[in-house]
Amino acid sequence: MPTTVLAYLTCAMVWGTTWYAVRASTGAEGFPTLESVAMRFTLATLVLAPIVAVARIGPWPRDRVTWAWMLLAGVLDAASYTLVYYGEQRIPGGLAAVLFSTQPLLVAAMLTASGLEVVRRTDVIGAVIALAGVVLIGAERWDVSTSQAVGLGLLLGAVVCSATYSLVLKRHGEHVHPAATTLIFLAVTAATLDLAVLVRGPEPMPWPPPRDATIAVVYLAVFGSVIAFWSWLWLLKKLPLMATSTLVFVLPVVALVVDGFWEHELRLAPRTYAGIAVVLLGLAVSLLTRSTRRRPG
Repeated sequence: MPTTVLAYLTCAMVWGTTWYAVRASTGAEGFPTLESVAMRFTLATLVLAPIVAVARIGPWPRDRVTWAWMLLAGVLDAASYTLVYYGEQRIPGGLAAVLFSTQPLLVAAMLTASGLEVVRRTDVIGAVIALAGVVLIGAERWDVSTSQAVGLGLLLGAVVCSATYSLVLKRHGEHVHPAATTLIFLAVTAATLDLAVLVRGPEPMPWPPPRDATIAVVYLAVFGSVIAFWSWLWLLKKLPLMATSTLVFVLPVVALVVDGFWEHELRLAPRTYAGIAVVLLGLAVSLLTRSTRRRPG
């Protein structure tokens, strides 16, 4: 249990800060958008590959079908992150995290349709409560415009891709070591993005590399990709998919606070604290009732 909690908190804290890091790595003072996300996953693959090789980690996928599903998951991840990066050029990171909070409800629908897991009533109730909390937190940041409408559409597309590859990895990665799954996942994502850059044609890169953007790319590669995805894929083997999907409710809280510290765009008003309280209530309904039911007697 302590290891599970640590992995959950690692994903929450790291991914909650990546929304800001994504914006720091791109834009006028950073790298071109598609190149930035491609560099992130290519660097992540280069960091993880020797670790997996030296540690002789296994087992790996045993058959072509499993390999095919793993490849599909990586391609979907590339699509998801491309949509995230372009979407964040139009809406703030905290608001983007709020949009991602719709994912557990989509996951619940997919699980029900596939029969992979039994979705409990408290899972759905907890998801709805937590979603209401993150909407309450982000309500003051909504400023509907054509640009934001496009950003909203891009982020919702990313949510669909993310929910789909989560389901694929849960179903087909059960007998594969989390580190092996992470390496395959990141490598396919990197290869897909690198190919996209080549097909579109590389854009001019700033030289010398901008300091802040470079630090952001390295942070996203090492922490946001290698460490966070390894932790998350380990969680997928230990917890039901509905339980791991509750991570997206914690991310807006972290992301909005990061926005406030670094961008000076957010002041934690009473509505924000109320929203955080509602999010925690939703998490309690979903997670604590699950752990209570597992206790013997």
